[in-house]
Amino acid sequence: MKVLSEQSMRVKNFLLSLPGLLRREWRAVLAVLTANVVFAFAVSYFTLPYRFPDLGISGLAVLSNYVFGISPSWIIFIGNVLLIFWGRRSLNLRFLVLTFSSIVIFSLFIPIFRDIPLNLPRDKFMATVITGLLKGVAIGMLFNIGGSSGGLDIVAMVLRRRHGIEVGRFFIFVNFFILALSVGVVGLEPVVYGAVGLYVFGITLDSVTRSFDKRKQAFIITNVPDEVCRFITAKGKGVTRLEGHGAYTGQPRPVLISLLEPRQVVQLKAFLKEKDPRAFVSICDATEVLGQGFKSWKSL
Repeated sequence: MKVLSEQSMRVKNFLLSLPGLLRREWRAVLAVLTANVVFAFAVSYFTLPYRFPDLGISGLAVLSNYVFGISPSWIIFIGNVLLIFWGRRSLNLRFLVLTFSSIVIFSLFIPIFRDIPLNLPRDKFMATVITGLLKGVAIGMLFNIGGSSGGLDIVAMVLRRRHGIEVGRFFIFVNFFILALSVGVVGLEPVVYGAVGLYVFGITLDSVTRSFDKRKQAFIITNVPDEVCRFITAKGKGVTRLEGHGAYTGQPRPVLISLLEPRQVVQLKAFLKEKDPRAFVSICDATEVLGQGFKSWKSL
């Protein structure tokens, strides 16, 4: 009885804290909903009608639909729930909650979209490109908020944390096996189209994940460091000041380091052109920035 009362209290506390959690995570909730609606739309209208193969749990679900007529939503839901249960001890709670939410939303929208006929162009190559673009955008949105679509994402993260297995090699091996199975079910031509779609998916996914995190890292050596610091902080960005010395002159030269958005770099260069035309500035890309004001550590 004591154990049951403790569990009931935990459930009660979780339900009481749920409104506050949703307020803090509303961006993640919106991203999960949007991404999975887009993903389900792509599968329903640009994968299944053309008998294109897919990858991961979704790929196995699509094959089961082609062979046995089973709704992909059932295979995706059951398979992902089993994977979450298997990997729950190796993954943080936030990742699991977001991933489970993705699975539920995706599984719900697959049958909804299949019952809504749309008069879309019946061109296989265009469908291949569109499905790659839509899936890349959807999965990229999920990765950027620290979630996933489930399936192989769960397995890859667990194996990396438990055994240090490289994610890229794991995906290549498993997906090659699924594509090989697909040849016997749908034939060679759809598999080739599917491979093209997966290539577009990969490029789009990289572009989406990088664009969300992309920042410019600025190294600045100037004769007016205090003014530059005030200018940067007024833009809502932090700046770090290091005390350096010129190797040739031996003079003290403060070095400023800041991470800025691309438009802020343009503003900074205009400011330096006016205030200190002799300033030295080095700008480079920072593809991922973690910390206050940028990507949250909770998303990892």
